[in-house]
Amino acid sequence: MDSFQNDGVHEPLLQPQLSPSESSNSELESVLSDVETPLFLRLRKATIIESKLLFNLAAPAVIVYMINYLMSMSTQIFSGHLGNLELAAASLGNTGIQVFAYGLMLGMGSAVETLCGQAYGGKKFEMLGVYLQRSTVLLTLTGVLLSLIYVFSEPILLFLGESPAIASAASLFVYGLIPQIFAYAVNFPIQKFLQSQSIVAPSAYISTATLFVHLLLSWLAVFKLGMGLLGASLVLSLSWWIIVVAQFVYIVKSERCRDTWRGFSVQAFSGLWSFFKLSAASAVMLCLETWYFQILVLLAGLLENPELALDSLSICMTISGWVFMISVGFNAAISVRVSNELGAGNPKSAAFSVIIVNIYSLITCVILAIVILACRDVLSYAFTEGEKVSAAVSDLCPLLAVTLVLNGIQPVLSGVAVGCGWQTFVAKVNVGCYYIIGIPLGALFGFYFKFDAKGIWTGMICGTIIQTFILGWVTFRTDWTKEVEEASKRLDKWSNKKQEVVIE
Repeated sequence: MDSFQNDGVHEPLLQPQLSPSESSNSELESVLSDVETPLFLRLRKATIIESKLLFNLAAPAVIVYMINYLMSMSTQIFSGHLGNLELAAASLGNTGIQVFAYGLMLGMGSAVETLCGQAYGGKKFEMLGVYLQRSTVLLTLTGVLLSLIYVFSEPILLFLGESPAIASAASLFVYGLIPQIFAYAVNFPIQKFLQSQSIVAPSAYISTATLFVHLLLSWLAVFKLGMGLLGASLVLSLSWWIIVVAQFVYIVKSERCRDTWRGFSVQAFSGLWSFFKLSAASAVMLCLETWYFQILVLLAGLLENPELALDSLSICMTISGWVFMISVGFNAAISVRVSNELGAGNPKSAAFSVIIVNIYSLITCVILAIVILACRDVLSYAFTEGEKVSAAVSDLCPLLAVTLVLNGIQPVLSGVAVGCGWQTFVAKVNVGCYYIIGIPLGALFGFYFKFDAKGIWTGMICGTIIQTFILGWVTFRTDWTKEVEEASKRLDKWSNKKQEVVIE
């Protein structure tokens, strides 16, 4: 996700266009260091400064990710009104296969932000366009390989033990998502290209406008033209391409990108292997987390009543994923804030930002968890009219509420870790907590103890709790002054390399 910003890169990135924020950064450190001012007054003033900085960073990111997620969510809703089988198929195709490509492409595309940030800070503006094209070439080649999974989705799902009826319907839905893979290959590099220049509003406007177009086209395809599951997924692919084309037109026509986009270049085809290694390093942490929840849905398809389990679980996971987009915005903001403050030599500001972002994110998710619990008996009717599914969703809502609360903390802590350059450490924590603890526990509760979907989800929540505790403990014990020194060393090291970026 956007969380793969690295310490030191963003300080020069934000300076040219966000001078008010830059002055606020130094002001924040001064306020926190002023021991002569009463503590309450210091904290109040610091909170106001930090809140403004966070809003400018997090709000546009939240809008973009939530709107993009709403498009997939609405496609699932339209499919659900065709019937329970169609809902299960769309859920399995969307959450079980499409998320795989989304996580991989987004993670690989995140490398562009690091590279573009360095080039922008070093005033090598022409390199931003080259990095954008190079990433697009690499992700397109990756998309060709991913499309094979989509083409052979039915035998893959059957091999994994899914029911023939659901596997057949899901594969039909997935066929329509093949063009979406290549939209991802262009979209994510473009987004990072723009973000590295602090150009965030256009993507939010474009995504919002496209959502309305998507809803209209989905309604026409599914209900008026009778195109069913294939029509719903084809419209989703088309909507993503609308976003891609609109953003590219903005880049070509905008004066703000005049220096960074100078047309197509043959340099895009050079250095692909080094670029691939950098992109793969950026993708690992995100994919480990994305695939964790994807496995939850796949396991549900192996239960005794797979259609009901998939329907109820996928509805809850869709709602959870939508709320998770809020945390993703905070995740992006905190990784930028921490890396900026460490690069600027402001340890107190970095630590204070961690506290404030966690508070905001947690409060938001707790409120939403309470709303979900209050509406637990009617939530499913937005997706399907089945009463059995409604009862099953209501039964799962307490687990959904716990997941939402955890989502108020865990993504922010991951963003802190990335801002400090701890990607490798977090990846190891994710492997241990998710794949060694969470998934085996979920399988044990769900299949051996016959708790079905509730058991699978409970086990996986246990893994998330342990991961959150570990990241929280490491963050709490962090010596921020030492982290400033480490960031300074990295800056010195990077300044001696012309176009090379090191990711730990």
